[in-house]
Amino acid sequence: MRQVASFVLLCVAFLSAANLRAQDMLQGVDLAQPAYSKAELTRADVEAALNQRNNGKVDLSQKSLNGLDLSGLDLHGVDFRAARMNKTRLAGARLDDAILDQAWLIEADLSGASLKGAHAFAAQMQRMRADGADFAHARLAGDLTGASARGANFSDADLSADMKNQSMGLMRAVLRSAVLEGARFQGANLASADLRFAKAARADFTNANLKGADAAGADFIGAIWTGAKTEGLDLDSAEIDFAARAALSGAQNLDRARVK
Repeated sequence: MRQVASFVLLCVAFLSAANLRAQDMLQGVDLAQPAYSKAELTRADVEAALNQRNNGKVDLSQKSLNGLDLSGLDLHGVDFRAARMNKTRLAGARLDDAILDQAWLIEADLSGASLKGAHAFAAQMQRMRADGADFAHARLAGDLTGASARGANFSDADLSADMKNQSMGLMRAVLRSAVLEGARFQGANLASADLRFAKAARADFTNANLKGADAAGADFIGAIWTGAKTEGLDLDSAEIDFAARAALSGAQNLDRARVK
């Protein structure tokens, strides 16, 4: 029995470590090195690549585009897989159906950008500015810790944990301490997402799936919960409206929420 118990503890420790590695890619990364702080192309180079689309495809994967001003460009469908775009300005850009898997967008500016149907798996988007951006139908399983997405549209987006492919650990949207005031999550999948300490006042979660999500300490004052699935949603120390208790009856730690 001791051997079994030891084996179980070892497995738990391994999985926990894997989960941390999966979304803490910043560990051991020097963001001051040129690959993460400089650009190997200019805006003109990017525009030239867009003008020479090969069957509609543009491959900018693994490129260093840090700090460039790419605002307003039509970047739909572009492959940015593992590209470095830290502090890149993409305000008002069109990134519909773009591939952003494992891309680096730390402190990037996507204010008002369109990312409808974009795919961002294991993307690093900490402190990104995306106020008013459109993520409808996008797949977001990246780290958006401290991001600002006021009034952003996440309707029908998939921010849930990837339960089938966990070779990299548990991948999910991490919206810890993100500013989501007035954001729209109608029909979005947030199952097992990390919403701890998120500022989501007046956010619209109509028909959203928040099963098993962790929202401890989050601000949900004025949020809309019509038809939302909230079984297992952790509301420990979260701020909620008195009138929202019925809609949140299946949530975890509802008795520990701060009711206003």
